[in-house]
Amino acid sequence: MVCGHGSRDKDAEREFGLVAAGLKKRFPDIPVEYGFLEFSAPNIHMGLNSLLEQGVEQVYAIPGMLFAATHAKNDIPSVLTTFEENNSQIEMHYGSELGLHPAMIEAFQARIYESMGIDPENPPENLYDTLLVVVGRGTSDTGANAEAAKLTRIVNENMGFGWADTVYSGVTYPSVGVGMEKLLKLGYKRVVVAPTSCSPAV
Repeated sequence: MVCGHGSRDKDAEREFGLVAAGLKKRFPDIPVEYGFLEFSAPNIHMGLNSLLEQGVEQVYAIPGMLFAATHAKNDIPSVLTTFEENNSQIEMHYGSELGLHPAMIEAFQARIYESMGIDPENPPENLYDTLLVVVGRGTSDTGANAEAAKLTRIVNENMGFGWADTVYSGVTYPSVGVGMEKLLKLGYKRVVVAPTSCSPAV
């Protein structure tokens, strides 16, 4: 069971559905469903009900999120616990968020190179003439915010930007607007903005 946050963006919704479709193709003998916590359908309960109807007795639920904040730590586990309590035939197991796995970092870097028209298989030695701005979602969870900043540091050291910093699209600081206003004063002629959410780097 792949558990997503949900989005008002239909493209993000469809893209998340492709993750479940890919898992179904990779593991054809294992029932795979997905659901969202809010905004989108199917919701998590609908996905779990589908697994129940398929005769599943053990569910391995994974938060399909990059960093663990309130939704991954509290909200999704609450939904899963309630479902388990109401369906005694189901045993629930909860996995960890995607996190800063080397494969995730490599994919993130590849998207950044692609946005710059650079072949990820043949990267330049450095990008000293370029500013990297990583956009985190922003949360009240300081650990999740710190993970976004950690990602920025790792990517910058791997790729060799002239400077790199982290801004956030909500809740915490610096906001995208305030952060970008300050960072643009550094005078870099080329700026790469790389969101950690569903949008591609631009």
